[in-house]
Amino acid sequence: MGGHHGEPYTVPHPSIYKVENVPQLVEVKEALGRQGLSDPWLRNEAWRYEKKGFGTHRSRLNTFMFRGLGVGFCAFLATIAVEYALGIGKGQGDHGHGHGHDDKKSH
Repeated sequence: MGGHHGEPYTVPHPSIYKVENVPQLVEVKEALGRQGLSDPWLRNEAWRYEKKGFGTHRSRLNTFMFRGLGVGFCAFLATIAVEYALGIGKGQGDHGHGHGHDDKKSH
């Protein structure tokens, strides 16, 4: 199961992620320190700021928003082509409204 190809994925060692390498997290650490607080789990957020491995916030957002756009558009075009080839949807603008009803109003 899972479709493993080639070498299995290796989990990076946690020591490669350091708060000191991320300016935003350094600011948080300093702000907490001014209040006499510390966050021992702050290092767990450092991976989110590694652009090489995970991209920027904008690139992740673009991937999330447009990941299936190409496949979806192709499926849309295929659906339209099949409907056109089978004659589905042709001339349906007149069906379902007004047929069998007398247009004259009785007074």
